[in-house]
Amino acid sequence: MNTANSQPVTIICNDKQTINANVFAPAGPIKSAVMIAPATGIKQQFYRNFASYLQAQGYGVITYDNRGIGASLNGNIKKNKATLQCWGEQDMPAVLEHLQATFSNTRYHLVGHSAGGQLIGLMHNAEQLSSMFNFACSSGKLTNMPLAYQFKAHFFMNFFIPASNLLFGHAKSQWVGMGQPLPKGVAKQWRAWCNGQGYVKTAFGKTVFQHQYNDLTLPSFWLNAADDDIANDINVADMISVFPKLPAQTLNVQPKEYGLKEIGHMKFFSKRSEILWPIALEWLDKHSN
Repeated sequence: MNTANSQPVTIICNDKQTINANVFAPAGPIKSAVMIAPATGIKQQFYRNFASYLQAQGYGVITYDNRGIGASLNGNIKKNKATLQCWGEQDMPAVLEHLQATFSNTRYHLVGHSAGGQLIGLMHNAEQLSSMFNFACSSGKLTNMPLAYQFKAHFFMNFFIPASNLLFGHAKSQWVGMGQPLPKGVAKQWRAWCNGQGYVKTAFGKTVFQHQYNDLTLPSFWLNAADDDIANDINVADMISVFPKLPAQTLNVQPKEYGLKEIGHMKFFSKRSEILWPIALEWLDKHSN
């Protein structure tokens, strides 16, 4: 994906695994630098228009594919050992380090989409971020979703994922419109965390023994859409509760107020939703001075 306004890079994580990323450098002076952390199973190309928008506003930006996803899938997905946890513990810290090396002596921000915001507390270097802007980031707790949507969510998480992992050695999420195929460990952990309360909190003391959730104090903004059945207000609040010291500003937006038919869980980053992007830009500008 080498075009005029981005440069593909390969990042080596602490555990020697490699992930593919793209760096967007502004033409003029840099305001600060942003890492766009993707939702579960979503390729970095999905965020390209938004990254270009921030780039044009003077931000250095990096997008990336988590290990086992898109260009960061090396070899047979059945043999891939990726988990949600290693995305937070290995991939995200390495991306931030690359961002810092590329754009030095500035401030750094996380723009998290769903899992991209949820996993920040697993980053050993999370305190080096100046702010976090999240969209559709919540605990994803199944029983907090609207009843009409719960059936679909339970089917996907509690039937489709286990059956697909058993039959194919990975989750064929693309069959049900849920992004890219997922490595078995990612899908298994996703299912477990969405069936609990506080998402990753369900793994504290089980697989997660060191984390930053209790200590993070960076300013954060949590944007969700009124037509998002997953990241509804209850689940957003549930996720925020996992960060006891985190200053959190929330905003729920109605699609019709912005002339949009839908926003849901995904479409903030769509070019059609560009009218919403100044919300993120205003936040980043505020915390880049």
